[in-house]
Amino acid sequence: MPSGPASRQPPHPAPKVSGVVVPHRARWHQKLLAALIFGLVRVVAFTVRFRLEDRPGFFNGAPRERIIFALWHNRLALSSVLWSRFVLRHAPERKIAGLVSASRDGGLLAAIFNYFGIEPVRGSSSRRGAQALRELVTRAEAGYDLAITPDGPRGPCYTVQEGVISVAQFSGLVIIPVSYHLSWKIQLRSWDRFQIPLPFTRCHVIIGQPLRVPREIAAEGREQLRQELERELRSITLDPAP
Repeated sequence: MPSGPASRQPPHPAPKVSGVVVPHRARWHQKLLAALIFGLVRVVAFTVRFRLEDRPGFFNGAPRERIIFALWHNRLALSSVLWSRFVLRHAPERKIAGLVSASRDGGLLAAIFNYFGIEPVRGSSSRRGAQALRELVTRAEAGYDLAITPDGPRGPCYTVQEGVISVAQFSGLVIIPVSYHLSWKIQLRSWDRFQIPLPFTRCHVIIGQPLRVPREIAAEGREQLRQELERELRSITLDPAP
């Protein structure tokens, strides 16, 4: 038997690991669940009484420029309805892409987004983040609005992560903070305390002050803007912070 370093080599070279992360696709049961959720949201939304408080006066009709909607993760249930009601009805030609986790749970949300006509871009800070950033910037350059839950996909709740600042910096789009308060809802015991609207609830929608991120900005300035966005989103969120 041979001895020495050569004898300790593995029989086959280790496979090279690709840097590309493939998002999990929705399985058949997730697609079915997505269709059911889509139908339920449409039915419930038909009964909801909306009231818009547009503090900066940005939504006097459809916004003139492309924007990034920043909405807490626990407000996702009515996010597509808000987009349709306050933007798409004034400008039906507008398109939007939403950031969705590359995880298995993200596959379900991506399927729901597809039903609502929102193009999902898969990625998060922990998986496929750089690729998702490039794809979001590409969508912005193609004329899309963007939607991001800045505390997602894993929290902490009501804490803005820096990803939304990066997207605004490289896309040039203005960030519009959005939140809403439901008078009647179910609140889950998940990390984000997810809110499920009940039929005939009143939905008080609040638009916060826009935030612009310069293309040339230092790390310290990025952190200041991140904190500013977090303060603004918390200020228009009527629920107590967890």
